[in-house]
Amino acid sequence: MVPGMREENSFDQLADRCRRDFPLLNQVVDGRQVVYLDSAATSLTPEQVIAEIRRFYTEVGANVHRGKHYLSEQASNDLEEVRGKVARLTGFRSNEVIFTANCTASVNIVATGLRLNREDVVLIPVDSHHSAMLPWLNCAKVIHIPVDATGAVDMERYQRLLFETAPKVVVINHCSNVSGMYAPVHEMARLAKEKGVITVIDAAQSIGHRPVVSEAFDFVVFSAHKMLGPTGLGLLCGRYEHLKALQPATFGGGMVDWVDLDHFVVRKLPYALEAGTPNIAGVYGLGAAIDYLTGIGFDAVAAHDQAFGAALVRETYGRPSLRVLGPDEHADRGGILSLTIDGVHNLKQVAQIMSDAHGVMCRTGHMCAQPFIDQHTADEVLRISGYVYNGSSDIKAVFSALDATLDAIGVGV
Repeated sequence: MVPGMREENSFDQLADRCRRDFPLLNQVVDGRQVVYLDSAATSLTPEQVIAEIRRFYTEVGANVHRGKHYLSEQASNDLEEVRGKVARLTGFRSNEVIFTANCTASVNIVATGLRLNREDVVLIPVDSHHSAMLPWLNCAKVIHIPVDATGAVDMERYQRLLFETAPKVVVINHCSNVSGMYAPVHEMARLAKEKGVITVIDAAQSIGHRPVVSEAFDFVVFSAHKMLGPTGLGLLCGRYEHLKALQPATFGGGMVDWVDLDHFVVRKLPYALEAGTPNIAGVYGLGAAIDYLTGIGFDAVAAHDQAFGAALVRETYGRPSLRVLGPDEHADRGGILSLTIDGVHNLKQVAQIMSDAHGVMCRTGHMCAQPFIDQHTADEVLRISGYVYNGSSDIKAVFSALDATLDAIGVGV
């Protein structure tokens, strides 16, 4: 908790400070100002990030590492400066930071680059995002780490699996995009490293709220678009010796030092894993997003995340038809709430009415975590997720819209 900031209004203070920076929140739907509560899918973009992307296109515009003219040098220097910001955020070195297309691409680069076979075991929590699960299902033997009804990892079973299965890789989901539950990622990684197991940390849902830094992390993957940055940009951070051991998945310009008709020489890291023109404008935007969050202070961002999540859970009290997936308000959870509604099987209709009639944007579906959701419900879920620009007024708005929608379709809460 931020010193001197009471729990019940901590997220309001930060939200009031941030809202003016997000132009999309001024948009009106059917006469109602937008209430955006789908940040677990994609966060909104502040004006500072938009301005930096605009600066690239209006003042620089050139490709990176493709020439020695002034504009190319400027673009190259700016890109490497952002690479350094990512390194400081994650605890890796600059040459251990790889720019990719998205978090999915980052996981695939590791999964294919390790050259595993069908006998190699990979441990993955059952609440993992499909993007953290499918690349391993495609190339190795996946064994799922159980989580309980609250979304907490079964640590006793996890330790037994480390001993019994001799895994090559452990994939750790730092924060569930369904339950909002934070896993004990440092302890899980430490136990894996004691067994000599490679650790891959999926920080897509957490990096914009809590930096994840540990020597026990071999790889950390995440996306810019969940931390106030642009879409189309992912990050792969890896220890040098592990990155060097990866077989590149993509070959082409930018990742070679020399090419003749039957031979080529791959560049040193990080460029060996960055074939082709990167999302340069996206990198500019990511740098501004990191600056924005650093300017707020990650202690304040984390406190908002925790307080907002607890407030979401509290709002469900007294609504007996709502079934929450995940922990209660006292658990280590983020600002994410997924729920089902007794007697309602078409949650898409609920979300559409909330959007079109009330201006409240949230998500329904399996959240790209279908195995986990299928363990708890035969239906989809409705997910509410906030970020630094959301406060108590947004919580009141979403539950007021939900109450009115259920009343309109004849379901009491």
